[in-house]
Amino acid sequence: MIIKNIFWDVDGVLANLNYAYFNFLTKHPKYSPKYKDIKWEDLPKVLPIVPKYGALELKTHPTMGKEMDYDFCNSPEFFTNRPLYPGVIKTLKEFHDKGYRQFTMSATFDVETKKQFLSKLLKDVTSFLTIECVQHGKFMHDSAKEDMLKSCFEKYGLKAEETILVDDRIYNQYAAINVGAHPIRYRCEFTTDLPQELNWIPEVRSMEELKSWLENNTTME
Repeated sequence: MIIKNIFWDVDGVLANLNYAYFNFLTKHPKYSPKYKDIKWEDLPKVLPIVPKYGALELKTHPTMGKEMDYDFCNSPEFFTNRPLYPGVIKTLKEFHDKGYRQFTMSATFDVETKKQFLSKLLKDVTSFLTIECVQHGKFMHDSAKEDMLKSCFEKYGLKAEETILVDDRIYNQYAAINVGAHPIRYRCEFTTDLPQELNWIPEVRSMEELKSWLENNTTME
């Protein structure tokens, strides 16, 4: 398999969104009265993981999901408090040195704010990492990733079959498949198993595992 392009999901792959959610729930004045005493391992009890996501989402809260998601996105002190996972910068630099073209993709309420945040968070690699953001609702698919991938393939002259999407969300695995790219499932702290029909998708739990998978299963020419 020839792979030349890597599209990174940010939240749950490069950056620890779960950390941001925990701090939001336990420290935001609107939600801390109810959740200030929850433990880290109890996050899935507060935010039940639905099958199509396979990972934590504020919007899955049974009664306040939409409200929580809005408040989180409009609270910069919590929204931007998502540290990179260990080894991210080192790994992206190594992949750049090997010749991979690398991109991040994010759908957001405020494109400029998210791009500024990501540019700061990933400042050590923005000389070669292309950051793409899109407004929620711009595209018709439930996952904007499908439309964003197609757009990027055309914009940057990329071949889908030479591309991997590294993502933790289950519905984004379908997005990669639908555009002809190769999905890689990244397992972070609270991800659930893939459905049976997608159990052929490679899963990795660290940047080291991803590097090993690429070395053993792909080539660049």
